[in-house]
Amino acid sequence: MSSDIILETRGLTKAFRGFTAVNDVDLKVKKGHIHALIGPNGAGKTTFFNLLTHFLPPTRGEILFQGKAITGTRANQIAKLGLVRSFQISAVFGQMTVLENVRVALQSKQGNSFHFWKSERSLNSLNERAMELLEKVGLGSFADTVTHELSYGRKRALELATTMALDPVMLLLDEPTQGMGQEDVDMVVDLVRRVAVGRTVLMVEHNLSVVSRLCDAITVLARGSILAEGDYATVSANSAVREAYLGTAVTDEVAL
Repeated sequence: MSSDIILETRGLTKAFRGFTAVNDVDLKVKKGHIHALIGPNGAGKTTFFNLLTHFLPPTRGEILFQGKAITGTRANQIAKLGLVRSFQISAVFGQMTVLENVRVALQSKQGNSFHFWKSERSLNSLNERAMELLEKVGLGSFADTVTHELSYGRKRALELATTMALDPVMLLLDEPTQGMGQEDVDMVVDLVRRVAVGRTVLMVEHNLSVVSRLCDAITVLARGSILAEGDYATVSANSAVREAYLGTAVTDEVAL
């Protein structure tokens, strides 16, 4: 495994009673890159993420993270290694304040995720780091806001802050802009760009405008297999990719 590759899969496959959702996928993600995994509905993107974090066991194949095989490693152990999936571990508590949510995540990093009965003085010791994380995602002024009062976009920002509390080396972002209006999309694009500094990101994303603005590399899945790879210009010019998205053969004048 090359030293500039942080995550690699070799022949990764997942079959469900004859249906192959992920088929012999060889993926390489470079350190420091924002790498997108895209494809039409049913392409196998979510299943692939579930394999990386061992929410599903592979039928066959191998997963390597930072040069070490992690195939079959438990989900919580994978997170401790620094490979963290946002919007999976980072579920927020609606009746808690924004600050309290991040403190809970920081407790989790310390191995005390369920010590809600700890003294206020003990919990307050986490406030400085919690506020640093909130400032990083643009939520510093919302620290005392009850979470259910946040807009949808700001809830996603909070989810990312709680994920960052785990000190990830690499982030797996599962459709970070899903269901958002343009204003929230722009906010999340800026947010991902900021939190990616010094880290690697692999993201599943349907919004191709987001992909074009953020990503260094793109892998296109179709029917569980890799259809194309490259930067946005290369992938968007690929007629097989455009046909997979649009469902019909397309001419060179049609842009993805």
